Amino acid sequence: MEPGLDLRCEDGVATLTLRNPAKRNAMTTEMWRRLPETLDGLASDGDVRALVLTGWGETFCAGADISSLRDSMAPQRLAVAAEEALAAFPRPTLAVVRGHCVGGGCQLAAACDLRFAAEDALFGVTPARLGIPYPAAATARLARLAGASTAKYLLYSAELINAERALRVGLVDEVLPAEALPARVAEFTATLTARSRLTQAVAKEFTDAAFPLSPTAAAGP
Repeated sequence: MEPGLDLRCEDGVATLTLRNPAKRNAMTTEMWRRLPETLDGLASDGDVRALVLTGWGETFCAGADISSLRDSMAPQRLAVAAEEALAAFPRPTLAVVRGHCVGGGCQLAAACDLRFAAEDALFGVTPARLGIPYPAAATARLARLAGASTAKYLLYSAELINAERALRVGLVDEVLPAEALPARVAEFTATLTARSRLTQAVAKEFTDAAFPLSPTAAAGP
């Protein structure tokens, strides 16, 4: 199966699935490049009221192609552009996580407004294993979500934490048994589409403004 992004829109909810099962849905350079373009198209579609980001099969995303990161900083710049496009998406965004959510996968999940995880989910930020820097904006978002101490713990050690700990530190918003996750996501996104579009848009703008990234972080690497 070729790597790519699968898109489905139904009842006002766009579901974007990261698909690269041979590498636990790791993001290829082309997947990074296509993500902002896809989000731009969805943002211009007035029928889309919410966005769900998830991974194909039983894992979310194991990060990026390691060999490309070693050869060039270009893939990391593309990853930052994708992260910023996701963070700027004008409607509510929800990352739905099963299995591994690591590196670039954690970067994308943190750029969403909310994160729902299965009990089997594992979270990690692993550039310390590779000797490469984690992007400034991604670091700032991680610290904003989980606190500076947790961000440093993850970045310094490159260790994985389970869903229960991720919930405890604020990295995720809900944890459910894997079999219960689809129904809960469907229920929650139906609630989102039934609520005021104006209220959601203003709430997103005001909340992001209340907890801004620093100019240095927002500028990227």
